[in-house]
Amino acid sequence: MSLLLVLSLGAGAQEDEPLQTYLREVMTAEDVESSTWEDVYDQLCYLSQHPFDLNTATRSQLEDLPFLSAQQIEELMDYLYHYGPMKSKGELLMIRSLDEARRKLLGSVCYVGEAPSKSFPRLKEILHDGHHELMASVRIPFQQKDDAYLGSPLRHWLRYQFNDGDYLKLGLVGSNDAGEPFFADGNRWGYDHYSYYLQLRGLGRLESLCLGHYRVSMGMGLVMNTQTSFGKVAMLQTLGRSQTTLRAHASRTDNYLQGAAATIRLSRLFSLTGFFSYRPMDATLNKDGTISTILTTSYHRTAGEMAKKHNLEALKTGGSLLYTYRGLQLGLNTVYAHLSRRLKPNTALLYRRHYPQGRDFFNMSLSYGYTSARLSLNGETAIDKSGHLATINSASLLLGDTWSLMALQRFYSFRYASLDARSYSSGGRVQNESGIYFGLTWKPSPNLQLMAYTDYAYYAWARYRVPQSSDAWDHLVQATLRHHRWQFFARYRLQDTDHRFRMSAEYTGTGGFSMLTQLDGCYLPDEQQARGRVATQRFTYQHRWLTLHLGLSYYHTDNYASRVYLYENAPLYTYSVMQLYGEGFRWWLLARAAIGRRLKLSAKASGTDLDLQIRWKI
Repeated sequence: MSLLLVLSLGAGAQEDEPLQTYLREVMTAEDVESSTWEDVYDQLCYLSQHPFDLNTATRSQLEDLPFLSAQQIEELMDYLYHYGPMKSKGELLMIRSLDEARRKLLGSVCYVGEAPSKSFPRLKEILHDGHHELMASVRIPFQQKDDAYLGSPLRHWLRYQFNDGDYLKLGLVGSNDAGEPFFADGNRWGYDHYSYYLQLRGLGRLESLCLGHYRVSMGMGLVMNTQTSFGKVAMLQTLGRSQTTLRAHASRTDNYLQGAAATIRLSRLFSLTGFFSYRPMDATLNKDGTISTILTTSYHRTAGEMAKKHNLEALKTGGSLLYTYRGLQLGLNTVYAHLSRRLKPNTALLYRRHYPQGRDFFNMSLSYGYTSARLSLNGETAIDKSGHLATINSASLLLGDTWSLMALQRFYSFRYASLDARSYSSGGRVQNESGIYFGLTWKPSPNLQLMAYTDYAYYAWARYRVPQSSDAWDHLVQATLRHHRWQFFARYRLQDTDHRFRMSAEYTGTGGFSMLTQLDGCYLPDEQQARGRVATQRFTYQHRWLTLHLGLSYYHTDNYASRVYLYENAPLYTYSVMQLYGEGFRWWLLARAAIGRRLKLSAKASGTDLDLQIRWKI
């Protein structure tokens, strides 16, 4: 399987270059097929447009950044504690654990403000410092509508948000996928999906408060994680850190909780995070009214899909008590879930024999970690209500400024049951997997970085299309070289018997011009020796108020198994992916125009559709 990643985060060509480079380096085929990476994309879009003040950042805000390791967060917090507020971003050079790429990434999503306030500002100050933002987007397909669809072929969404940068964020998102009815056929309130949220930070001992739609992450995700996923390359870059964070859900995806959540600082050493959620969910029902499958696709385009909408209610509550002292972290995490209908998967299928069943679920875990300047230890051990075990443990070591080593072990019993667990996994589930992962990063010079990992997984029970116990090997090596205005990237991956590679050369010139040439390929000997390849050329030009992106790709695959995934430049918050197989060309042209300081327009034309977007900032 081949993969092409050419991503745009909606800012100017020079502003979002570090984020584009980061995504190209860390995302693999499994990450692309995971819906959680759309959440990561939305989060990075938001950060690129709403940078935060580094001098007032809390630990939880830094843990929201998917590209920082525990050592880097610890060193940043320690620097601010000992030396006070930074005067400029140039002081990031003093954080030795940050390499040039991480400094650019961090600099693209933060700014250095004045000395931080010691108290929560008055409402008048928040309204004065904050800004309103209204966005509307529509996608017009060039193909004819499917007759089975209930609604228009247009995909459209509307987003309103108020943000003051540090203390308050509130907003409302309404969205319709192509084919979903609008003010009709089960959507009498207009959009098919709404997300509303309010988040407050820095209210004295109340560190964070979320109302409406939000996300929660605890430990390393064995009992609760509705935030970002743990890809294999991303895991190596963050060195396996754990986190307990709250974040407002401002995305159009279905992965959220609904209700209230808060983090309270009980003392200098203890903090408490608690949440309560009650929301409807989509589900496929059995003939007896029980649940066959809980759905997260959130598609309601046909009568059959609409019949599955909101026919299940889920109550979820829990919390985390966290102890921190001089780099040491201990957390006690609990989650209870109750479903309005009994979950009863088809256990006649062998691979589903031990899927979660019932109406009530309880999980408890102990998370633990220690972080120093060179060493980081993280782990979590969890049990479900029947006592079945899941555990994950990692250790990372920094050897000078050139080497970093990491090892990760996991054991997830094939009987372990949790509705909201999401952690590192080669098979995609926190169940029926044990394995060991080794990774290293070597930086022989400031301009050259080499990364490699090897991962072994064993599955004690049957999996989809594998009716007995099995195992899997995965190896990857990649290199990044920066030379003046050029950046060269190469990756080779061997997953069992499947071979994949990527090579790219990127040039950033003067006058707002840049270009990227990229080649991806794969060879699948077990799939009739199938081959797939895709070559892409992208140009970007930015001049004052106008930014242009032009891309052209040629793809050729032997069959569906060797299909390629093509990611394209797109308007802000638009996760653009094309699944291609056969042979052909794909092109796109994206134009962004800034009309004054408050209005931005985007238009993207491609071989299949037209995207239009307007963004108004007050």
